[in-house]
Amino acid sequence: MAGAEDDASRDPGLGDGAVGYPDAWEADVVLHDGSTTHVRPIRPSDADALQAFHVGQSERSTYMRFFAPLERLSDRDLQRLVGVDHQDRAALLAVASGPSGEDQIIAVARYDRIGADDAEVAFNVADAHQGRGLGSVLLEHLAAAARERGVRRFVAEVLPQNGRMIAVFREAGFEIRQHTDDGVVTVTFDIDPTERSLEVMADREHRAEARSVRALLTARSVVVIGPGRQADPAGRDARAAARVVAALEAGDPHVAVHAVGVVATTTGPGSRAWHHDSLADVPGPVDLAAVAVAAARAPDVVRALAPLGVRGVVLLSAGFAETGADGLERQRALLRSAHGLGMRVVGPGSYGLLATGPDGPLNVSLALDPPSAGRVGLFCQSAPMAVAMLDAVRARRLGVSELVSAGNRADVSGNDLMQFWGDDERTDVVGLHLESIGNPRKFTRVARRLAAVKPVVVVAGRSGPVVPAGHAVRPTHAPRRTLDELLRQAGVIRVEDVHQLLDVATLLAHQPLPSGRRVALLTSSPALTALAAQSAAASGLVVSGTTAVLAEDASDAEIQVVVDALFADPDSDAVAVVRVPTLGEPDTDLSRAVAAAAARTGRPTVACLDGLQGVTAALSALDGDGRDRTVPAYSTPEAALRALGRAARYARWRRDGRGRPVRPEGADTRAARRLVGERLPAGLTGTVPLDQDATARLLACVGVEVLPAVRVHDADEAVAAAVRIGWPVALKTTVPALRHRADLGGVRLDIGDEQELRVDVAEVLALASVHRADPDEAPLEVQAMAPHGSSCVIRSVEDPLFGPVISFGLAGDASDLLGDVTYGVPPLTDVDVAELVRAARAAPRLFGYRGLPALDVDALEDVIARVSVLADALPELRSLELNPVVVSEQGAVVLGARASLAHADRTDTPLRRLRR
Repeated sequence: MAGAEDDASRDPGLGDGAVGYPDAWEADVVLHDGSTTHVRPIRPSDADALQAFHVGQSERSTYMRFFAPLERLSDRDLQRLVGVDHQDRAALLAVASGPSGEDQIIAVARYDRIGADDAEVAFNVADAHQGRGLGSVLLEHLAAAARERGVRRFVAEVLPQNGRMIAVFREAGFEIRQHTDDGVVTVTFDIDPTERSLEVMADREHRAEARSVRALLTARSVVVIGPGRQADPAGRDARAAARVVAALEAGDPHVAVHAVGVVATTTGPGSRAWHHDSLADVPGPVDLAAVAVAAARAPDVVRALAPLGVRGVVLLSAGFAETGADGLERQRALLRSAHGLGMRVVGPGSYGLLATGPDGPLNVSLALDPPSAGRVGLFCQSAPMAVAMLDAVRARRLGVSELVSAGNRADVSGNDLMQFWGDDERTDVVGLHLESIGNPRKFTRVARRLAAVKPVVVVAGRSGPVVPAGHAVRPTHAPRRTLDELLRQAGVIRVEDVHQLLDVATLLAHQPLPSGRRVALLTSSPALTALAAQSAAASGLVVSGTTAVLAEDASDAEIQVVVDALFADPDSDAVAVVRVPTLGEPDTDLSRAVAAAAARTGRPTVACLDGLQGVTAALSALDGDGRDRTVPAYSTPEAALRALGRAARYARWRRDGRGRPVRPEGADTRAARRLVGERLPAGLTGTVPLDQDATARLLACVGVEVLPAVRVHDADEAVAAAVRIGWPVALKTTVPALRHRADLGGVRLDIGDEQELRVDVAEVLALASVHRADPDEAPLEVQAMAPHGSSCVIRSVEDPLFGPVISFGLAGDASDLLGDVTYGVPPLTDVDVAELVRAARAAPRLFGYRGLPALDVDALEDVIARVSVLADALPELRSLELNPVVVSEQGAVVLGARASLAHADRTDTPLRRLRR
């Protein structure tokens, strides 16, 4: 988490030790039941609300918290509880919005430091809100806040009968130690994250976000709020509200529909919607609201929805963050209201959402002609893209399980939908059209988990995240290829546009995954065979050698013989049928034979047959289990084979696995965090460069050793250093322009005696004087000689958007000039690290190029793995460069390292938190 900001004006009465109100500790969170709440630090102005919270608690809850009956808090107790310094004493509140928008406390968590590393903690959850996961989420956030203040261990005293609180500690994933003394259970645990605690937090996040989305997509009652009867009926909001009511009326009759401020589009006995004069007239409870009103009215409308128990809002209106600073503040005000009332928000600027669930269809969108039910879940952002996507879906007759348009994605995003689709048994394939990615690290984590069980097809900007107006995306300095690497690591299927997305989704929804890259071809001419073979090769497929050409006038018997032989071929993994009769007559016999063979054999098949597109009855047949199987039809051979190639590449990713997260032996990230805490106090701003010794100490925490170098000023000091180190030695200048440049004379190697060293010192010092060496810095370094090998460069940079970005390349001008650098985004697996090395075009030099000996790539990969673990654990590590890393036949030696620190605030932390 970022360092605290000094804003005493928000928190009058802070003590001398206070560090200011820590805005960065505020967060909107999704709870266990899928609802939302706001977490923030306590303020002195919360005294009355805290008293009201205390008085509202049952006698039992009060006794569990204070170990004594306490009807009211005394003024002294109140002042002590709210008068924290956010350093040694801190408290976090979970608050809900009251009837007038005021904060109502529903849970409190606090720590009080009792030693240099220890703090006593206490929790209190309102009786009416127990069981929603407030205790666990407050523990997560309080532990993160305490770590930021240097606390390493929590101690809690709990009555034995308070089993719920003991369970919160035990199930958090920390290593719990407890003992009972005088009828009180003392629980102690270190709060540094562990593998288990991180897994627990990720699993809780997954379940909470999935439940919140499920509540939106399974709504059985909807209220639609329009701009009012007096509004211009031709205005966008009025038309949008009327369109949603019409869509709901045309849908499932079991969905209750209420309309407020909407001009009726139907009248008489055919209308199912109840039209009301105001929200106060709508009978509750209501599951979901669709809002199309002026942007300035929207926050008030959301607050007015609270008495109805609404769980989510689909905001169709525009006029928010995309319009500038005022619109952004309106959007934030709306989110504050919605999250404080437990609601998720889809939008603003959303086209809506639709679902074809088992309880009946739900169409809360502007689409009057929704797609049929199917197994593909779709997500997009802008409303215009939803229109284009739905048109393309209809053209292919593709069935959809859910479609959600997030608009500005101020709240609900593609990450939320992926969390839901991971558990949704009705969705087999996921398609995402991403105009921007607001949290790439979380996207990678969630997408990788989903792609392991279901294919995820993604359209994203080719040159980095595209940032439409109104989308909250941090700036990025990462190279363009970083996004490509992030998507590759996540295991998603990258495509270029919505048509390719649906081409691939159609194949994956209706055909099994290919077992390999070999494809058999059936065409209607040699020219088409050549064209299909070229398309297959361009798509990463291999033509198996099994090709057949069927004349346009082939008989039914000939067709059947050729088709059966093609599908019986054991040397092919998939089949592509490309038959375009020049006379333009549909070949129903061929389509029937291909459909039957594909269903019978389970061989993945694509087709390009004149007159057929998408999912068709002509290419459908029952398999051996009585299930309907369809061969997807494409308009061109290129489209068919491109979709098949992408499916084969994904199948290989699934089959080969992505390895295990790297966890190098001896890597102590806790020690590294302590060192960073010493060098980077909480209130410090700017970047802090680490000196040579501190950098070496930091790397040593994760098991990376830097070959020691002795700084010297002249020949006498150089000779003395060489005698201590032992001959032969290397001599280097510290001048940046010459550092690591043996070709320019800045590095001298294999110096075997004093005479040679003195000559080299004189020459290198002369070079340094030309290049203006820093007079305050020793101009030379003497270092032991490393074994001969290839020099590499490993870097890590903390990017505001992507977080840590690891890069690798072989050292030298050629690599720099040609951009021969590969990138990875931690956390990395062992497979990711191996691919990072092998993806460099110069990598063959490491594996025995042209008779050179093969080098110890395993040792190089071990260094990269350790750097990635360090960078992932330390957002404060602004930059790190290992240059050079010499890889020899046995081992890899780091000869130079530079690092700098700065406070950072990553987009993805283990904490459950929604964007603000």
